[in-house]
Amino acid sequence: MAGTKEEPLSVTEAVQVAKGQVAQIPALLVMGEVSGFRGPNARSGHCYFEVKDATAAMSTIAWRGVYRDFVETSGTQLRDGLQIQMTGAFDVYQNTGKLSFVAKHITVAGEGLLRQQVAELARKLEREGLMDPARKRRIPAFCTRVCVVTSLSGSVIEDVKRTLRRRNPLVQIDAVGCAVQGKHAPATIIRALEVAAASKPDAILLVRGGGSFEDLMCFNDEQLARAVAACPVPVITGIGHEPDTSICDMVSDRRCSTPTAAAESVAPAMNEIETLINQRGVRLGNAMAAILQADGREVDALGERAARSMEARLSRLTVFVDSLASRRCLTDPMATLEDRARTLDLTEERLHGAIPKSLARSRERVDGDAQRLSVAGRGLLRPYQTSVARYAASLDALSPLKVLGRGYALARDAEGHILSNASQVEVGDSISVLLDEGELGATVTSTGKAAS
Repeated sequence: MAGTKEEPLSVTEAVQVAKGQVAQIPALLVMGEVSGFRGPNARSGHCYFEVKDATAAMSTIAWRGVYRDFVETSGTQLRDGLQIQMTGAFDVYQNTGKLSFVAKHITVAGEGLLRQQVAELARKLEREGLMDPARKRRIPAFCTRVCVVTSLSGSVIEDVKRTLRRRNPLVQIDAVGCAVQGKHAPATIIRALEVAAASKPDAILLVRGGGSFEDLMCFNDEQLARAVAACPVPVITGIGHEPDTSICDMVSDRRCSTPTAAAESVAPAMNEIETLINQRGVRLGNAMAAILQADGREVDALGERAARSMEARLSRLTVFVDSLASRRCLTDPMATLEDRARTLDLTEERLHGAIPKSLARSRERVDGDAQRLSVAGRGLLRPYQTSVARYAASLDALSPLKVLGRGYALARDAEGHILSNASQVEVGDSISVLLDEGELGATVTSTGKAAS
């Protein structure tokens, strides 16, 4: 506006204007290299660094929570030279007016991303127990037959064979070829492991020469790692060089730094075997000597205890025999007989005096009991005497003998059956006739009905 003078802004106002303009910039996805990394701060936990490319750099802040999430997911830490990819927005710091990029999410880029993926797979398999030393199989100290799984066109197979022949020519070597690089390599290696395991060697050598991280990525395949862990034959890995560690190395039964080291681990040199045998012979001899010495001491101790026990027992038996020998029945047998005779005499005298008294007391008790029983018997019989007399009179009146006394007779057949009808006998049968006084024998001369 003409004629007016624009009012200057304070530094604070200017920073606020810049902050407002920057806040309108949308969230950005940025990739670059970490430089000048400082953190995490000992008190706050925040990290401060620059992210740069070939021509530019920008100040970057990663708050404590963002940095913690990055470490947990990537398995690594921010450091100079690391290629990262981050999502965030620019912001202006109020106190200094400094423009910084505030990262909201950080991941590793390029090779670092591959390493992050490998680290995540390693943590997954570790949680499942595939890397647990307790799960891994024991490898024989002296392998007589090994099977090598590797590329048959490279120098690695020849190095392994040469190492095995040099160290122990008695070891039998088999080889199964496979691809050791490229996207199809895991499937061929899995098939080669199955073929090698089917021949039932003492151990399988899974080996490959050195190369870049990308070249060795086939040995970080999940399916291949599970096949190595599930292989029924112990698997020894020798992949790349010393710094290289793949997922297959982690789940195998033994990890060696190089293919040559893997071959050496299953084929001890002859002189090493001889030395080991000699050492074990010495240890065995020392152990047997120690066992014999300990057993000898134990036998000596047992002998001493047995001797002391026998002495104590003999001493007790001696005292017991002496006490028996001092008894009067052995020292003076006649005195014992005399004591017994006197005891019998005294017993006889006491019995002579006691028996008559006991008999008299018993006789008195019997006489008293007899009197009480007589009185009680008469008392018990008295109520029944009248009934018995009445029943006797009734029976006497009903007695057949009374009838016979009035002049009647009782006839019976030869078998003693009472005759009540003439038809019960026939002419010529013998019968008996019972009278009041006496009995007659008769013979039937005629039968007939009685007159009515």
